[in-house]
Amino acid sequence: MTDVKSHANLVWSIAELLRGDYKQADYGKVILPLVVIRRLDQTLEPTKARVVARSEELRAQGIENRELALIRVAKQQFYNDSPLNLGQLLGDAPRLAINLRAYLAGFSSLAREVVDKFDFDRQIDKLERGGLLYQVIARTRDVDLHPDKVSNLEMGYLFEELIRKFAEASNETAGEHFTPREVVRLMVNLLVDGDEDALSDPGVIRTVFDCACGTGGMLSEAEAHIKALNPSAQVDLFGQELNEESYAICLADMLVKGQDASHIKFGNSLSDDGHAGERFHYGIANPPFGVDWSKVESPVRTEHAERGFDGRFGPGLPRKSDGQLLFLLHLVSKMRPPEKGGSRIAIVHNGSPLFTGAAGSGESEIRRYLIENDLLEAIVALPEQLFYNTGISSYVWLLSNRKSEERRGKVQLIDARELFVKMRRSLGEKRREISPDQIEQITRLHGEFTTGDLVKIVEGASLGYRTITVEHPLRGRYILDTSAWNALPDDRAFSKLDDDTRSGLARVMFELGNGEVADEAELRASILRMAAARGVPKPGAPVIKALVSACLIRASDAPIVTDVRGKPVSDADRRDSENIALDEHIESYLDREVRPHVPGAWCSDPAGKTGYEIPFTRLFYKYTPPRPSAQIKAELRDLEGDIHRLLAEVLR
Repeated sequence: MTDVKSHANLVWSIAELLRGDYKQADYGKVILPLVVIRRLDQTLEPTKARVVARSEELRAQGIENRELALIRVAKQQFYNDSPLNLGQLLGDAPRLAINLRAYLAGFSSLAREVVDKFDFDRQIDKLERGGLLYQVIARTRDVDLHPDKVSNLEMGYLFEELIRKFAEASNETAGEHFTPREVVRLMVNLLVDGDEDALSDPGVIRTVFDCACGTGGMLSEAEAHIKALNPSAQVDLFGQELNEESYAICLADMLVKGQDASHIKFGNSLSDDGHAGERFHYGIANPPFGVDWSKVESPVRTEHAERGFDGRFGPGLPRKSDGQLLFLLHLVSKMRPPEKGGSRIAIVHNGSPLFTGAAGSGESEIRRYLIENDLLEAIVALPEQLFYNTGISSYVWLLSNRKSEERRGKVQLIDARELFVKMRRSLGEKRREISPDQIEQITRLHGEFTTGDLVKIVEGASLGYRTITVEHPLRGRYILDTSAWNALPDDRAFSKLDDDTRSGLARVMFELGNGEVADEAELRASILRMAAARGVPKPGAPVIKALVSACLIRASDAPIVTDVRGKPVSDADRRDSENIALDEHIESYLDREVRPHVPGAWCSDPAGKTGYEIPFTRLFYKYTPPRPSAQIKAELRDLEGDIHRLLAEVLR
């Protein structure tokens, strides 16, 4: 395999020419399009002369639309019918900028779109003004990126390495552009795990879709993995990307490797679905974590409201501060029907989608939809410090609508948080990586589908719960607790009082003391009466309300207040909620968990609200008993001895 890092270092040396004229953050605006242009230029070398000749023939015949004919001659999805190539441009230095633009105009439409998305024309002017254009073109020509020397997969690695270096130099976020390669390999392994026999069939065709495809790394890895299983397999790649430069790189990659580059769409997948109505065998994505989706709120909410489950977002909408689950729903909408073979999905999330949102919330309803429709196959907890732009915990979700018989109704949880090796040198937040052996271990754990220390297999229904309202009976007597006075200075109304009024009220409350009070009205009257008798300015209603709310509590042994029908009256101030398992009997739960502490409590809404969460950490929790006190004391004595010795040495 070509040394990708040496190529990246050679390209990086071109960036050094820009120092002073460009900010480091802007190096990529010049270098990345030049690398793409060099790659395209060398790919076209074998047929370039024939394309130019055929173009001149067609032009002489007055044929304007020459694209399809020239693509056939080029034997690629693109061509360049300019008589110049990148090296020949250097033969006319005074007209370099003019000739470069003419050369770029000779590309076919999709290849020109690559250059346009980089907005390279603007950089040509800037480079020419700085006297740098000739130098950077000359240095770019010296980099050999011919497909015979650098494979498509290696080219993907090269782009990622360059992006990482540019991001590090400018303190930008490389992780927004690509996912660590070992994470991609793990996701692809899990995505096709168990499909090996089907993928080995002669003439098999598979489609792979990434709704946030970045530079196309996940798509390329998926293609490479399937091709490794069956070199004759046809793998069609589809994607969509919002970032212009990442989109341009992905588009160029598809052009060079012979994929149908028109399958890569530009734009926001959530608001402008570039693959509406299409279905795919596999979906894979690493959408942004915790990103606000306010910019696409209007079309997303409209689709949710008007199309419901006929659209993509029928199950629910997450909170606006985090759109991860919208991308998941988008991928689910692209699954092929089970009767047509079904689909599988691998997507990376942080921990939030596991549990954020109470019963009835958008997040909970999305989890409910996935689990009740038996779409959630497995979740793999990854090590921390694995990604370039975040050190937080992350999880691979596997979804399928074609589960094997043994997996139906179940969810497999794999704890791979400790399966990592430390990197010799950190890259941004990335300080760990998953080794090839560990990737194989995780994949094997998934395929074996056996409970163990690192694997839990749970019934999908066990992840559901009901949130019920628990009513506390209203008691007929109150107890005054003046110790609650200490919390009152934080009350907004109370904090506005002058010092004399505050101290006067303090004396009143102290004199009232602790004891039974008939009701709130009695306490209000007592406070006002005693305040007036002692010359304390009459406190306003908000202050009285704050005093009463803070200091008055129900007597637990007082009789329960009943209504005219003899039914207990609820104490609205003490009403609370409880989460209970879906198969739990409410009365049994109240008898066991609530009534020992609140006699007479009852549930006012037996149906409750159904919610779902995936308590990954709790399911894998292992109790570690505290160390014996004798051991701790011994360690403390040893430490004290060390301190005394060190002090003695200092004082000598």
